[in-house]
Amino acid sequence: MFERFTKAARTVVKGAVEHAERGGATAVTPEHLLLALLDGEGTRAADALRTLCPPDRRPALAAALADARRRAGLSRADQEALAELGIDVGAIVARVEETHGAGALAGDRGDPGRRSGRRSFSREAKTVLEKSLRVALARKDREIGDEHILLALTTTGGVVAEVLADHGVTYASVDTAVSGAATA
Repeated sequence: MFERFTKAARTVVKGAVEHAERGGATAVTPEHLLLALLDGEGTRAADALRTLCPPDRRPALAAALADARRRAGLSRADQEALAELGIDVGAIVARVEETHGAGALAGDRGDPGRRSGRRSFSREAKTVLEKSLRVALARKDREIGDEHILLALTTTGGVVAEVLADHGVTYASVDTAVSGAATA
């Protein structure tokens, strides 16, 4: 499948690996894919993101991702389901951080001594990449571009899709932005 990726899409995948490495993660996640997309310039996804989530709003997006990471990656839906069972995620996070330090539930902090080798892709990140192929095929595109990765991120559910939607980046809005750029 990687051979069908455009240069921009390959750059996103490589950038995601770099974000994972810098963050000490043992696996590349959808969050790393989004961070790499946000780094992009002059691509279809970068242009769509610039329109839908201008640079001045990106710190809020990054803060929302960091907050979700503090909650061990639980989405709002997960938190609400747990609340219905009488479990207060905020209280649990506070207690764990009180004992083990800030960000203790962020998880996926690998062995600090592990520096070599490739980062694997989490099941969720693989799902995003597979879905990007399906999005490209549905749009009758021959190659998988970074815009397909962005579109896939909006549809896979979870924290990244939730944070994107909260910032106005939905499948429909990205599709409109990408389609508008293609006809301009």
